[in-house]
Amino acid sequence: MIRFSPRASLIAIAAMSVAVSSSALAQSARSADAAPPPPPPAMAMQPAKAAPDMQTVLDQLAALGGKPIETLTPAVARTQPSAADATKQVMIKHGLAASPDATVTTRDIPYGSDAQQFARVYKPAALANAKNLPVIVYYHGGGWVIATVDTYDAAPRLLAKQLGAIVVSVEYRHAPEFKFPAQHDDAAAAYRWTLQNAASWGGDPRKIAVAGESAGGNLAVATAIYARDNRLTTPLHIVSVYPIANSSMTLPSRMDSANAKPLNGAMLKWFGYYYQTTPADAQDPRLNLVKANLRGLPPTTIINAQIDPLRSDGETLAAAMRKAGDRVEQRTFPGVTHEFFGMGMVVRGAQDANTLAIARLKAAFAAAPRR
Repeated sequence: MIRFSPRASLIAIAAMSVAVSSSALAQSARSADAAPPPPPPAMAMQPAKAAPDMQTVLDQLAALGGKPIETLTPAVARTQPSAADATKQVMIKHGLAASPDATVTTRDIPYGSDAQQFARVYKPAALANAKNLPVIVYYHGGGWVIATVDTYDAAPRLLAKQLGAIVVSVEYRHAPEFKFPAQHDDAAAAYRWTLQNAASWGGDPRKIAVAGESAGGNLAVATAIYARDNRLTTPLHIVSVYPIANSSMTLPSRMDSANAKPLNGAMLKWFGYYYQTTPADAQDPRLNLVKANLRGLPPTTIINAQIDPLRSDGETLAAAMRKAGDRVEQRTFPGVTHEFFGMGMVVRGAQDANTLAIARLKAAFAAAPRR
């Protein structure tokens, strides 16, 4: 029997207390008012020059007066102007209508008991009574901490209109109130729920695809993996736009776009501080997709922006998927930044990316089995 002296016991208890305190400080509390983490060391490298139309949106975003997200609590960060807000202002200056396209209707339907567990279901008004329409489950971005289906309205509305499809834009619980893997659990639950209910909305659950931007681009791929592993109807296609996919902080784009706008390297660490329960979560294959089992996934289109710290995530994910035997097309669009995909009305690069995504989804739906 080993005996400890009272002094040794006190030292051990003190050491344990320090360890627990250090662990508790490693990630945020589960509160939207949790203080932000210390800023990472500044990097001197400046990002590539944006295309003129992209720069117009960035200038407008700066003019809206938002504060740096990485310096804020989540509660305050959620009130800041977004790239979508800036895009709308540029549209108005160009004499374009900034209100949502009324030819696509929406309704919000809960898929869970929490107030954030609902989906906004988009459907072309002209197809209100149509049946067997293709279905796209779409996941919005925001680092799992900020943004909502309202922020990311442009892409699902466009996909519904251009593809004559039902688009199910999934709202999910946000961190830090609900930390990883809550968002992935919600994404999977919403996918199951869509399969069960698509027919009642006029959709064909066999003609289903997944899509998403940023954190949602990650969720799109992770949900396809979930469907494969749980023997659900697998998506016909994945469209993953600038996904979070690689936990390495030394990727090329982490360096050359560390000071990019509207997403920078400090913000990536800020998001991780709030959505992770422990730093080890970063290595979970649902987040670090490049280390996941990627075999047998549907054909995939990965879209990236040149001026984006997540550019290398998409590029390395594409390489990992190809190595696993999947069919992947990855394209990095020059002169544009993170969030560009929803700017098709005013940014040419976004129009081109939208065209690519729509073409790939259209081909996938056309090849689907008919009833």
